[in-house]
Amino acid sequence: MAAATKTFATYGYEGTSTEALVKSMGIGRQSMYDTFGDKRALYLEALQHYCFESVGQIAVTLQATGSPLTAIEAALLGFAARIQDDSMCLGVGSICEFGRRDREVTAIGKSSAASMQNIFAATIQRGKDLGEIPPEIDPKDAARFINATFIGLKVMARGGATHDDLRATAQMALRCLG
Repeated sequence: MAAATKTFATYGYEGTSTEALVKSMGIGRQSMYDTFGDKRALYLEALQHYCFESVGQIAVTLQATGSPLTAIEAALLGFAARIQDDSMCLGVGSICEFGRRDREVTAIGKSSAASMQNIFAATIQRGKDLGEIPPEIDPKDAARFINATFIGLKVMARGGATHDDLRATAQMALRCLG
């Protein structure tokens, strides 16, 4: 699944041929069809897998430290450092390629965004409870903002932004939390 995900992230759905998929996955064409049905079904599974893994990585980072603000900083700055090396993102790619034209792709994206926002909101609320984040900050609004920052960092990286640009953007988002 990782190979298919990387191939779709690199070339998009339309730009990925069945031949490229079977080559990257190291399987035969018939095996792909027997296992996944068709290219679209494989794409949806790869997108679901990518989103699940991405949310999981962020959740681990946010829970790895006692300080919620430090955890959010680690998530943003760590993410900014990682995407500089691997700027292809299947999640952002799916939004750019499909928009809201495909209900299944949209549903996966919305579910992933909701999960991310819930994780961020809980972390922000912990920060408020500990006095690290000002009481006037609404956790849900701030979570949407941080999630939008993550998406923006991905798009910036894909467009060739430098590590310093990504880091500065991440740090600006942190300043908005107080």
